[in-house]
Amino acid sequence: MVRNIFISFYLSFISTIALAQNPKPVARPKLVIGLVIDQMRWDYLYRYNDLYSENGFRRLIDKGFSCENTFLPYVPTYTGPGHSSIFTGSVPAINGIIGNDWYDASTGKIVYCTYDSTVKTVGSNSEEGQMSPRNLWTTTIGDELRLATNFSSKVIGISLKDRASILPAGHSANAAYWFDGTVGKWITSTYYEKELPAWVSKENDKLLPDSYMAKDWTTLLPIAKYSQSTIDDENFEGRIPGENTQTFPHKLSQISKESRYQSFRFTPFGSTYTFDMAKQAIESEKLGSGNVPDLLTISISSTDYIGHTFGPNSIETEDAYLRLDKDIADFLSYLDTKLGEGNYLLFLTADHAVAHIPAFLQQHNIPAGIFNSADFRPSLNKIILEKYKVDNAVIVIRNNQVYLNNAEIERKGVNISQIKNEVIKFLKQQPFIVNAFSTDDIESQSIPSPIKQRLINGYNPKRSGEIGYFEKPGFIEDGPRGTTHGSWNPYDSHIPLLWFGFNIKAGKTNREVYMTDIAPTVTAILNIQMPDGCVGKVIEEVVK
Repeated sequence: MVRNIFISFYLSFISTIALAQNPKPVARPKLVIGLVIDQMRWDYLYRYNDLYSENGFRRLIDKGFSCENTFLPYVPTYTGPGHSSIFTGSVPAINGIIGNDWYDASTGKIVYCTYDSTVKTVGSNSEEGQMSPRNLWTTTIGDELRLATNFSSKVIGISLKDRASILPAGHSANAAYWFDGTVGKWITSTYYEKELPAWVSKENDKLLPDSYMAKDWTTLLPIAKYSQSTIDDENFEGRIPGENTQTFPHKLSQISKESRYQSFRFTPFGSTYTFDMAKQAIESEKLGSGNVPDLLTISISSTDYIGHTFGPNSIETEDAYLRLDKDIADFLSYLDTKLGEGNYLLFLTADHAVAHIPAFLQQHNIPAGIFNSADFRPSLNKIILEKYKVDNAVIVIRNNQVYLNNAEIERKGVNISQIKNEVIKFLKQQPFIVNAFSTDDIESQSIPSPIKQRLINGYNPKRSGEIGYFEKPGFIEDGPRGTTHGSWNPYDSHIPLLWFGFNIKAGKTNREVYMTDIAPTVTAILNIQMPDGCVGKVIEEVVK
Protein backbone atom coordinates (compact mmCIF):
# COMPACT_ATOMS: atom_id res chain seq x y z
CA MET A 1 0.00 0.00 0.00
CA VAL A 2 2.79 2.40 0.99
CA ARG A 3 4.70 1.36 -2.13
CA ASN A 4 1.72 2.24 -4.35
CA ILE A 5 1.32 5.63 -2.68
CA PHE A 6 5.01 6.33 -3.23
CA ILE A 7 4.81 5.35 -6.89
CA SER A 8 1.74 7.53 -7.38
CA PHE A 9 3.46 10.48 -5.67
CA TYR A 10 6.61 9.93 -7.73
CA LEU A 11 4.72 9.83 -11.04
CA SER A 12 2.80 12.97 -10.10
CA PHE A 13 6.07 14.71 -9.19
CA ILE A 14 7.69 13.70 -12.49
CA SER A 15 4.62 14.89 -14.40
CA THR A 16 4.76 18.26 -12.65
CA ILE A 17 8.45 18.63 -13.50
CA ALA A 18 7.73 17.73 -17.14
CA LEU A 19 4.98 20.33 -17.36
CA ALA A 20 7.26 22.93 -15.85
CA GLN A 21 9.97 22.13 -18.38
CA ASN A 22 7.52 21.96 -21.29
CA PRO A 23 4.80 24.50 -20.48
CA LYS A 24 1.70 24.53 -22.62
CA PRO A 25 1.98 27.44 -25.07
CA VAL A 26 -0.51 30.29 -24.83
CA ALA A 27 -3.32 29.62 -27.30
CA ARG A 28 -3.54 32.42 -29.85
CA PRO A 29 -5.03 32.81 -33.32
CA LYS A 30 -2.60 32.61 -36.22
CA LEU A 31 -3.94 35.77 -37.77
CA VAL A 32 -6.18 38.58 -36.54
CA ILE A 33 -8.17 40.41 -39.20
CA GLY A 34 -9.70 43.76 -38.31
CA LEU A 35 -12.31 44.38 -41.01
CA VAL A 36 -13.80 47.88 -40.99
CA ILE A 37 -16.71 48.69 -43.31
CA ASP A 38 -16.57 52.44 -43.77
CA GLN A 39 -19.95 54.09 -43.03
CA MET A 40 -21.81 50.84 -42.25
CA ARG A 41 -24.92 51.39 -40.18
CA TRP A 42 -25.79 48.63 -37.71
CA ASP A 43 -29.23 48.15 -39.26
CA TYR A 44 -27.69 47.06 -42.59
CA LEU A 45 -27.04 43.69 -40.94
CA TYR A 46 -30.77 43.06 -40.87
CA ARG A 47 -32.23 45.47 -43.42
CA TYR A 48 -30.83 43.45 -46.33
CA ASN A 49 -30.74 40.12 -44.51
CA ASP A 50 -33.31 38.42 -46.76
CA LEU A 51 -31.05 38.95 -49.76
CA TYR A 52 -27.75 38.04 -48.14
CA SER A 53 -26.17 34.66 -48.84
CA GLU A 54 -25.63 32.02 -46.16
CA ASN A 55 -21.85 32.46 -46.19
CA GLY A 56 -21.27 36.20 -45.83
CA PHE A 57 -22.90 38.47 -43.24
CA ARG A 58 -25.27 35.69 -42.19
CA ARG A 59 -22.39 33.34 -41.41
CA LEU A 60 -20.77 35.98 -39.23
CA ILE A 61 -24.05 36.61 -37.41
CA ASP A 62 -25.18 32.98 -37.05
CA LYS A 63 -21.81 31.42 -36.17
CA GLY A 64 -20.13 34.42 -34.59
CA PHE A 65 -20.89 36.77 -31.72
CA SER A 66 -22.72 40.04 -32.30
CA CYS A 67 -22.56 43.09 -30.04
CA GLU A 68 -25.86 44.58 -31.14
CA ASN A 69 -25.58 47.90 -29.31
CA THR A 70 -22.12 49.19 -30.14
CA PHE A 71 -21.64 52.96 -30.19
CA LEU A 72 -18.97 55.57 -30.79
CA PRO A 73 -18.33 57.28 -27.42
CA TYR A 74 -17.18 60.63 -28.88
CA VAL A 75 -17.83 63.24 -31.55
CA PRO A 76 -17.22 63.99 -34.35
CA THR A 77 -17.99 60.63 -35.95
CA TYR A 78 -15.58 60.73 -38.89
CA THR A 79 -13.27 58.27 -40.65
CA GLY A 80 -9.94 59.31 -39.08
CA PRO A 81 -11.14 59.28 -35.47
CA GLY A 82 -13.14 56.10 -36.05
CA HIS A 83 -10.26 54.02 -37.34
CA SER A 84 -7.97 55.44 -34.66
CA SER A 85 -10.36 54.68 -31.81
CA ILE A 86 -11.09 51.13 -32.99
CA PHE A 87 -7.44 50.13 -32.96
CA THR A 88 -6.22 52.20 -29.99
CA GLY A 89 -9.18 51.66 -27.68
CA SER A 90 -8.87 55.37 -27.10
CA VAL A 91 -10.76 58.60 -27.89
CA PRO A 92 -9.72 61.81 -29.71
CA ALA A 93 -9.10 63.57 -26.40
CA ILE A 94 -6.26 61.10 -25.82
CA ASN A 95 -5.09 59.79 -29.21
CA GLY A 96 -5.07 63.22 -30.86
CA ILE A 97 -7.04 62.36 -34.01
CA ILE A 98 -9.95 64.77 -33.49
CA GLY A 99 -11.14 64.75 -37.10
CA ASN A 100 -10.06 63.97 -40.62
CA ASP A 101 -8.35 67.34 -40.36
CA TRP A 102 -8.14 70.26 -37.95
CA TYR A 103 -6.72 73.77 -37.63
CA ASP A 104 -3.22 74.06 -36.16
CA ALA A 105 -2.84 77.44 -34.44
CA SER A 106 0.95 77.11 -34.26
CA THR A 107 1.30 77.01 -38.05
CA GLY A 108 -1.93 78.72 -39.09
CA LYS A 109 -2.73 75.82 -41.39
CA ILE A 110 -5.26 73.03 -41.74
CA VAL A 111 -3.63 69.70 -40.86
CA TYR A 112 -4.75 66.45 -42.50
CA CYS A 113 -4.73 63.59 -40.00
CA THR A 114 -2.05 61.49 -41.71
CA TYR A 115 -0.15 64.12 -43.71
CA ASP A 116 3.62 64.03 -43.20
CA SER A 117 5.87 66.36 -45.20
CA THR A 118 8.98 64.46 -44.10
CA VAL A 119 8.15 61.34 -46.14
CA LYS A 120 7.75 60.69 -49.84
CA THR A 121 5.48 58.58 -52.02
CA VAL A 122 6.56 55.06 -52.87
CA GLY A 123 4.86 53.57 -55.93
CA SER A 124 4.02 56.72 -57.91
CA ASN A 125 5.24 60.24 -58.63
CA SER A 126 2.27 61.93 -56.96
CA GLU A 127 2.09 63.47 -53.48
CA GLU A 128 -0.56 60.95 -52.38
CA GLY A 129 2.04 59.03 -50.39
CA GLN A 130 3.20 61.87 -48.13
CA MET A 131 1.50 60.15 -45.23
CA SER A 132 2.39 58.47 -41.94
CA PRO A 133 0.86 57.73 -38.49
CA ARG A 134 2.93 60.42 -36.72
CA ASN A 135 -0.11 62.57 -35.84
CA LEU A 136 -1.48 59.66 -33.80
CA TRP A 137 -0.32 59.99 -30.20
CA THR A 138 -1.00 56.47 -28.89
CA THR A 139 -0.16 52.86 -29.72
CA THR A 140 -2.48 50.50 -31.57
CA ILE A 141 -3.29 46.80 -31.29
CA GLY A 142 -0.62 46.22 -33.91
CA ASP A 143 2.01 48.17 -32.00
CA GLU A 144 1.32 46.20 -28.85
CA LEU A 145 1.39 42.91 -30.76
CA ARG A 146 4.75 43.81 -32.25
CA LEU A 147 6.10 44.78 -28.82
CA ALA A 148 4.76 41.59 -27.23
CA THR A 149 6.47 39.33 -29.77
CA ASN A 150 9.75 41.25 -29.93
CA PHE A 151 8.67 42.53 -33.35
CA SER A 152 8.30 39.03 -34.80
CA SER A 153 4.62 39.54 -35.64
CA LYS A 154 3.77 41.15 -38.95
CA VAL A 155 1.27 43.99 -39.09
CA ILE A 156 -0.10 45.31 -42.39
CA GLY A 157 -2.86 47.83 -43.18
CA ILE A 158 -4.83 47.94 -46.45
CA SER A 159 -7.50 50.38 -47.65
CA LEU A 160 -8.35 52.61 -50.57
CA LYS A 161 -8.12 55.54 -48.12
CA ASP A 162 -4.72 56.44 -46.73
CA ARG A 163 -6.01 57.27 -43.23
CA ALA A 164 -8.00 54.02 -43.10
CA SER A 165 -4.86 52.03 -43.84
CA ILE A 166 -2.29 53.98 -41.82
CA LEU A 167 -4.06 54.74 -38.53
CA PRO A 168 -5.26 51.15 -37.85
CA ALA A 169 -1.85 49.63 -38.61
CA GLY A 170 -0.07 51.92 -36.17
CA HIS A 171 3.45 53.27 -35.73
CA SER A 172 5.52 50.09 -35.93
CA ALA A 173 3.60 48.39 -38.74
CA ASN A 174 5.56 46.48 -41.35
CA ALA A 175 3.56 48.17 -44.08
CA ALA A 176 0.44 50.11 -45.01
CA TYR A 177 -0.92 50.37 -48.54
CA TRP A 178 -3.52 52.70 -50.00
CA PHE A 179 -4.90 53.62 -53.42
CA ASP A 180 -3.47 56.46 -55.48
CA GLY A 181 -6.40 57.80 -57.49
CA THR A 182 -4.11 59.71 -59.82
CA VAL A 183 -2.50 56.54 -61.23
CA GLY A 184 -4.86 53.74 -60.18
CA LYS A 185 -2.30 51.81 -58.15
CA TRP A 186 -1.45 50.74 -54.61
CA ILE A 187 1.17 52.95 -52.99
CA THR A 188 2.87 53.49 -49.64
CA SER A 189 5.36 55.98 -48.17
CA THR A 190 9.01 56.05 -47.21
CA TYR A 191 7.87 55.88 -43.59
CA TYR A 192 7.47 52.13 -44.24
CA GLU A 193 9.57 51.16 -47.24
CA LYS A 194 12.00 52.59 -49.80
CA GLU A 195 10.36 50.69 -52.63
CA LEU A 196 7.26 48.61 -53.18
CA PRO A 197 7.66 44.87 -52.57
CA ALA A 198 7.68 42.85 -55.77
CA TRP A 199 4.30 41.33 -54.97
CA VAL A 200 2.65 44.77 -54.70
CA SER A 201 4.19 45.86 -58.01
CA LYS A 202 2.94 42.63 -59.54
CA GLU A 203 -0.55 43.34 -58.20
CA ASN A 204 -0.40 46.84 -59.67
CA ASP A 205 0.69 45.43 -63.03
CA LYS A 206 -2.62 43.56 -63.28
CA LEU A 207 -4.35 46.94 -63.86
CA LEU A 208 -7.43 45.67 -62.05
CA PRO A 209 -9.10 49.09 -61.69
CA ASP A 210 -9.01 49.44 -65.47
CA SER A 211 -10.62 46.02 -65.82
CA TYR A 212 -13.34 46.82 -63.30
CA MET A 213 -14.07 50.21 -64.89
CA ALA A 214 -14.29 48.68 -68.36
CA LYS A 215 -17.66 47.19 -67.39
CA ASP A 216 -20.75 49.06 -66.28
CA TRP A 217 -22.31 48.84 -62.84
CA THR A 218 -25.65 47.11 -63.17
CA THR A 219 -27.73 45.71 -60.33
CA LEU A 220 -26.75 42.27 -59.08
CA LEU A 221 -30.44 41.27 -58.93
CA PRO A 222 -33.49 42.37 -60.93
CA ILE A 223 -34.17 45.92 -59.80
CA ALA A 224 -37.65 44.99 -58.52
CA LYS A 225 -35.96 42.90 -55.82
CA TYR A 226 -34.59 46.01 -54.11
CA SER A 227 -37.62 46.52 -51.92
CA GLN A 228 -35.63 48.22 -49.12
CA SER A 229 -34.74 51.17 -51.33
CA THR A 230 -36.42 54.19 -52.89
CA ILE A 231 -37.03 54.50 -56.61
CA ASP A 232 -33.85 54.69 -58.64
CA ASP A 233 -34.27 58.24 -59.91
CA GLU A 234 -34.26 60.61 -56.93
CA ASN A 235 -33.14 64.22 -57.37
CA PHE A 236 -31.62 64.29 -53.89
CA GLU A 237 -29.09 61.59 -54.78
CA GLY A 238 -25.64 62.54 -56.03
CA ARG A 239 -23.70 61.25 -58.99
CA ILE A 240 -20.51 59.30 -59.52
CA PRO A 241 -17.80 61.73 -60.74
CA GLY A 242 -17.81 61.73 -64.53
CA GLU A 243 -21.45 60.65 -64.85
CA ASN A 244 -24.44 62.75 -65.91
CA THR A 245 -27.09 60.65 -64.21
CA GLN A 246 -27.75 59.15 -60.78
CA THR A 247 -29.55 56.06 -62.12
CA PHE A 248 -28.67 52.52 -63.14
CA PRO A 249 -26.96 51.34 -65.18
CA HIS A 250 -23.93 53.36 -64.19
CA LYS A 251 -21.90 53.52 -67.38
CA LEU A 252 -18.45 53.35 -65.89
CA SER A 253 -16.92 52.41 -69.23
CA GLN A 254 -17.85 55.84 -70.58
CA ILE A 255 -16.16 57.83 -67.81
CA SER A 256 -13.12 59.71 -69.10
CA LYS A 257 -9.66 58.36 -68.44
CA GLU A 258 -8.84 61.47 -66.38
CA SER A 259 -11.67 60.71 -63.91
CA ARG A 260 -11.64 56.93 -64.09
CA TYR A 261 -9.57 56.09 -61.01
CA GLN A 262 -11.23 58.66 -58.77
CA SER A 263 -14.62 57.38 -59.91
CA PHE A 264 -13.51 53.81 -59.21
CA ARG A 265 -13.72 54.54 -55.50
CA PHE A 266 -17.49 55.15 -55.89
CA THR A 267 -18.18 51.63 -57.15
CA PRO A 268 -18.62 48.32 -55.29
CA PHE A 269 -15.70 46.98 -57.30
CA GLY A 270 -13.42 49.04 -55.08
CA SER A 271 -14.41 46.69 -52.25
CA THR A 272 -13.58 43.60 -54.31
CA TYR A 273 -10.27 45.17 -55.29
CA THR A 274 -9.42 45.74 -51.61
CA PHE A 275 -10.12 42.09 -50.75
CA ASP A 276 -7.98 41.07 -53.76
CA MET A 277 -5.09 43.02 -52.21
CA ALA A 278 -5.73 41.53 -48.77
CA LYS A 279 -5.48 38.00 -50.14
CA GLN A 280 -2.23 38.84 -51.89
CA ALA A 281 -0.83 40.27 -48.66
CA ILE A 282 -1.66 37.05 -46.80
CA GLU A 283 -0.11 34.93 -49.57
CA SER A 284 3.01 36.98 -50.23
CA GLU A 285 3.82 38.02 -46.66
CA LYS A 286 2.88 34.56 -45.34
CA LEU A 287 0.60 36.10 -42.73
CA GLY A 288 -0.63 33.59 -40.18
CA SER A 289 2.05 31.02 -40.99
CA GLY A 290 4.60 31.82 -38.28
CA ASN A 291 4.94 30.95 -34.61
CA VAL A 292 3.36 34.22 -33.46
CA PRO A 293 0.10 35.90 -34.45
CA ASP A 294 0.01 38.46 -37.26
CA LEU A 295 -2.44 41.32 -37.79
CA LEU A 296 -4.06 42.45 -41.03
CA THR A 297 -6.27 45.53 -40.98
CA ILE A 298 -8.66 45.93 -43.90
CA SER A 299 -10.92 48.92 -44.41
CA ILE A 300 -13.57 48.88 -47.13
CA SER A 301 -13.89 52.47 -48.33
CA SER A 302 -16.21 52.24 -51.34
CA THR A 303 -19.22 51.86 -49.07
CA ASP A 304 -18.47 55.35 -47.72
CA TYR A 305 -18.14 56.97 -51.14
CA ILE A 306 -21.35 55.30 -52.32
CA GLY A 307 -23.19 56.13 -49.10
CA HIS A 308 -22.26 59.82 -49.21
CA THR A 309 -23.35 60.07 -52.82
CA PHE A 310 -26.57 58.08 -52.90
CA GLY A 311 -27.63 57.78 -49.26
CA PRO A 312 -28.70 54.81 -47.11
CA ASN A 313 -32.06 54.37 -48.86
CA SER A 314 -30.69 54.04 -52.39
CA ILE A 315 -30.58 51.04 -54.68
CA GLU A 316 -26.85 51.76 -55.06
CA THR A 317 -26.22 51.27 -51.35
CA GLU A 318 -28.34 48.13 -51.20
CA ASP A 319 -26.57 46.67 -54.24
CA ALA A 320 -23.16 47.58 -52.81
CA TYR A 321 -23.94 45.62 -49.63
CA LEU A 322 -25.24 42.60 -51.53
CA ARG A 323 -22.01 42.57 -53.51
CA LEU A 324 -19.98 43.14 -50.33
CA ASP A 325 -21.77 40.13 -48.82
CA LYS A 326 -20.43 38.01 -51.68
CA ASP A 327 -16.93 39.45 -51.21
CA ILE A 328 -17.01 38.62 -47.49
CA ALA A 329 -18.23 35.06 -48.20
CA ASP A 330 -15.40 34.59 -50.67
CA PHE A 331 -12.83 36.01 -48.23
CA LEU A 332 -14.00 33.76 -45.38
CA SER A 333 -13.79 30.75 -47.67
CA TYR A 334 -10.25 31.78 -48.60
CA LEU A 335 -9.28 32.10 -44.92
CA ASP A 336 -10.77 28.69 -44.15
CA THR A 337 -8.69 27.10 -46.90
CA LYS A 338 -5.50 29.03 -46.22
CA LEU A 339 -5.40 29.06 -42.41
CA GLY A 340 -8.04 26.58 -41.33
CA GLU A 341 -11.43 27.37 -39.85
CA GLY A 342 -11.02 28.47 -36.24
CA ASN A 343 -7.35 29.39 -36.61
CA TYR A 344 -8.00 33.05 -37.34
CA LEU A 345 -9.88 35.74 -35.45
CA LEU A 346 -11.92 38.23 -37.46
CA PHE A 347 -13.87 41.17 -36.14
CA LEU A 348 -16.10 43.28 -38.36
CA THR A 349 -17.13 46.79 -37.41
CA ALA A 350 -17.48 50.31 -38.83
CA ASP A 351 -15.74 53.62 -38.26
CA HIS A 352 -19.10 55.45 -38.15
CA ALA A 353 -22.57 55.17 -39.66
CA VAL A 354 -24.55 57.76 -41.69
CA ALA A 355 -27.59 60.02 -41.66
CA HIS A 356 -30.55 59.74 -43.99
CA ILE A 357 -30.61 62.33 -46.77
CA PRO A 358 -32.64 65.22 -45.27
CA ALA A 359 -34.73 65.62 -48.43
CA PHE A 360 -35.74 61.96 -48.14
CA LEU A 361 -36.83 62.48 -44.52
CA GLN A 362 -38.74 65.62 -45.48
CA GLN A 363 -40.66 63.61 -48.06
CA HIS A 364 -42.02 61.58 -45.16
CA ASN A 365 -42.70 64.52 -42.80
CA ILE A 366 -39.70 63.74 -40.59
CA PRO A 367 -37.83 66.83 -39.29
CA ALA A 368 -34.56 67.33 -41.16
CA GLY A 369 -32.50 69.92 -42.99
CA ILE A 370 -29.09 71.04 -44.20
CA PHE A 371 -26.79 73.92 -43.30
CA ASN A 372 -23.32 75.21 -44.13
CA SER A 373 -21.11 76.36 -41.26
CA ALA A 374 -18.95 78.31 -43.73
CA ASP A 375 -21.82 80.83 -43.82
CA PHE A 376 -21.29 81.57 -40.10
CA ARG A 377 -17.77 82.94 -40.40
CA PRO A 378 -18.35 86.15 -42.41
CA SER A 379 -21.37 87.05 -40.28
CA LEU A 380 -19.49 86.46 -37.03
CA ASN A 381 -16.42 88.38 -38.18
CA LYS A 382 -18.58 91.32 -39.20
CA ILE A 383 -20.33 91.40 -35.80
CA ILE A 384 -17.05 91.15 -33.86
CA LEU A 385 -15.26 93.73 -36.01
CA GLU A 386 -18.06 96.27 -35.55
CA LYS A 387 -18.41 95.67 -31.80
CA TYR A 388 -14.84 94.95 -30.66
CA LYS A 389 -12.65 96.24 -33.57
CA VAL A 390 -11.04 92.80 -33.92
CA ASP A 391 -10.53 91.79 -37.54
CA ASN A 392 -10.75 88.15 -38.67
CA ALA A 393 -11.63 86.99 -35.14
CA VAL A 394 -12.97 83.66 -36.39
CA ILE A 395 -10.28 81.89 -38.40
CA VAL A 396 -12.06 78.67 -39.34
CA ILE A 397 -15.07 76.52 -38.41
CA ARG A 398 -14.40 72.80 -38.55
CA ASN A 399 -15.59 69.61 -36.85
CA ASN A 400 -18.48 71.56 -35.24
CA GLN A 401 -15.93 73.80 -33.58
CA VAL A 402 -15.03 77.47 -33.96
CA TYR A 403 -11.34 78.39 -33.96
CA LEU A 404 -10.61 81.93 -32.79
CA ASN A 405 -7.76 84.25 -33.71
CA ASN A 406 -6.42 84.37 -30.16
CA ALA A 407 -3.28 86.32 -31.07
CA GLU A 408 -5.24 89.14 -32.71
CA ILE A 409 -7.84 89.23 -29.92
CA GLU A 410 -5.06 89.52 -27.34
CA ARG A 411 -3.25 92.17 -29.40
CA LYS A 412 -6.40 94.30 -29.41
CA GLY A 413 -6.67 93.92 -25.65
CA VAL A 414 -10.13 92.38 -25.79
CA ASN A 415 -11.20 89.83 -23.20
CA ILE A 416 -11.44 86.44 -24.92
CA SER A 417 -14.57 85.61 -22.90
CA GLN A 418 -16.40 88.48 -24.54
CA ILE A 419 -15.63 87.13 -28.00
CA LYS A 420 -16.61 83.61 -26.98
CA ASN A 421 -19.93 84.85 -25.60
CA GLU A 422 -20.61 86.72 -28.83
CA VAL A 423 -19.98 83.60 -30.92
CA ILE A 424 -22.05 81.39 -28.60
CA LYS A 425 -24.94 83.87 -28.70
CA PHE A 426 -24.86 83.91 -32.51
CA LEU A 427 -24.78 80.10 -32.78
CA LYS A 428 -27.64 79.63 -30.34
CA GLN A 429 -29.76 81.95 -32.48
CA GLN A 430 -29.54 79.54 -35.42
CA PRO A 431 -32.81 77.55 -35.50
CA PHE A 432 -31.09 74.23 -36.22
CA ILE A 433 -28.44 74.47 -33.46
CA VAL A 434 -29.41 72.98 -30.10
CA ASN A 435 -26.53 74.29 -28.01
CA ALA A 436 -23.19 76.08 -28.20
CA PHE A 437 -20.51 76.26 -25.50
CA SER A 438 -16.92 76.99 -24.68
CA THR A 439 -15.05 73.74 -25.30
CA ASP A 440 -12.89 74.08 -22.19
CA ASP A 441 -16.03 74.32 -20.06
CA ILE A 442 -18.14 71.43 -21.34
CA GLU A 443 -18.41 69.79 -17.93
CA SER A 444 -20.45 72.66 -16.47
CA GLN A 445 -22.89 72.89 -19.37
CA SER A 446 -26.55 71.86 -19.12
CA ILE A 447 -26.24 69.09 -21.71
CA PRO A 448 -27.68 65.56 -21.38
CA SER A 449 -24.97 63.35 -19.93
CA PRO A 450 -24.59 60.91 -22.87
CA ILE A 451 -24.00 63.82 -25.26
CA LYS A 452 -21.78 65.65 -22.77
CA GLN A 453 -19.50 62.64 -22.36
CA ARG A 454 -19.12 62.32 -26.13
CA LEU A 455 -18.23 66.01 -26.38
CA ILE A 456 -15.64 65.65 -23.60
CA ASN A 457 -14.13 62.56 -25.24
CA GLY A 458 -13.84 64.44 -28.53
CA TYR A 459 -12.25 67.57 -27.09
CA ASN A 460 -8.47 67.88 -27.30
CA PRO A 461 -7.04 71.15 -25.91
CA LYS A 462 -4.07 71.09 -28.30
CA ARG A 463 -6.12 70.57 -31.46
CA SER A 464 -9.74 71.57 -30.85
CA GLY A 465 -11.39 74.94 -31.33
CA GLU A 466 -12.51 77.31 -28.58
CA ILE A 467 -16.26 76.92 -29.14
CA GLY A 468 -18.34 73.86 -29.97
CA TYR A 469 -21.94 73.27 -30.97
CA PHE A 470 -24.32 70.51 -31.97
CA GLU A 471 -27.39 70.55 -34.17
CA LYS A 472 -30.89 69.11 -34.05
CA PRO A 473 -31.42 65.46 -35.05
CA GLY A 474 -31.84 65.07 -38.80
CA PHE A 475 -29.90 68.24 -39.64
CA ILE A 476 -26.58 67.79 -41.42
CA GLU A 477 -23.86 69.98 -42.81
CA ASP A 478 -23.98 69.11 -46.48
CA GLY A 479 -25.22 70.15 -49.89
CA PRO A 480 -28.61 69.50 -51.51
CA ARG A 481 -27.54 66.07 -52.81
CA GLY A 482 -26.27 63.09 -50.85
CA THR A 483 -25.61 62.88 -47.14
CA THR A 484 -22.90 62.78 -44.49
CA HIS A 485 -22.11 61.87 -40.86
CA GLY A 486 -20.38 63.37 -37.86
CA SER A 487 -22.98 63.76 -35.09
CA TRP A 488 -23.58 61.93 -31.79
CA ASN A 489 -26.99 60.67 -32.93
CA PRO A 490 -27.56 56.91 -33.28
CA TYR A 491 -27.84 57.15 -37.08
CA ASP A 492 -24.18 58.24 -37.08
CA SER A 493 -22.84 56.42 -34.02
CA HIS A 494 -24.57 53.00 -33.87
CA ILE A 495 -22.30 50.52 -35.64
CA PRO A 496 -22.08 46.74 -36.14
CA LEU A 497 -19.58 44.66 -34.18
CA LEU A 498 -19.24 40.99 -35.11
CA TRP A 499 -16.67 38.54 -33.77
CA PHE A 500 -15.86 35.34 -35.64
CA GLY A 501 -13.37 32.49 -35.61
CA PHE A 502 -10.82 31.62 -32.94
CA ASN A 503 -12.55 30.54 -29.68
CA ILE A 504 -15.62 32.67 -30.51
CA LYS A 505 -18.91 31.09 -29.47
CA ALA A 506 -22.11 31.91 -31.33
CA GLY A 507 -24.36 34.41 -29.58
CA LYS A 508 -25.15 38.06 -29.13
CA THR A 509 -25.54 40.72 -26.48
CA ASN A 510 -27.82 43.74 -26.39
CA ARG A 511 -25.74 45.31 -23.64
CA GLU A 512 -24.38 48.70 -24.66
CA VAL A 513 -20.69 48.54 -25.53
CA TYR A 514 -18.40 51.00 -27.26
CA MET A 515 -16.00 51.17 -30.16
CA THR A 516 -13.21 51.66 -27.61
CA ASP A 517 -13.94 48.19 -26.16
CA ILE A 518 -12.71 46.47 -29.33
CA ALA A 519 -8.96 46.93 -28.74
CA PRO A 520 -8.86 45.64 -25.14
CA THR A 521 -11.01 42.66 -26.16
CA VAL A 522 -8.64 41.76 -29.01
CA THR A 523 -5.58 42.16 -26.79
CA ALA A 524 -7.23 40.04 -24.09
CA ILE A 525 -7.73 37.25 -26.63
CA LEU A 526 -4.09 37.64 -27.69
CA ASN A 527 -2.89 37.78 -24.06
CA ILE A 528 -0.92 40.97 -24.68
CA GLN A 529 -0.93 44.47 -23.22
CA MET A 530 -3.68 46.84 -24.34
CA PRO A 531 -2.68 50.04 -26.22
CA ASP A 532 -1.16 52.77 -24.06
CA GLY A 533 -4.07 55.22 -24.40
CA CYS A 534 -6.82 52.63 -24.07
CA VAL A 535 -9.90 53.59 -22.06
CA GLY A 536 -12.16 50.76 -23.23
CA LYS A 537 -13.09 47.62 -21.34
CA VAL A 538 -12.94 43.96 -22.31
CA ILE A 539 -16.26 42.65 -23.64
CA GLU A 540 -16.54 39.67 -21.29
CA GLU A 541 -19.21 37.88 -23.35
CA VAL A 542 -16.76 37.61 -26.26
CA VAL A 543 -13.80 36.18 -24.36
CA LYS A 544 -15.71 33.56 -22.31
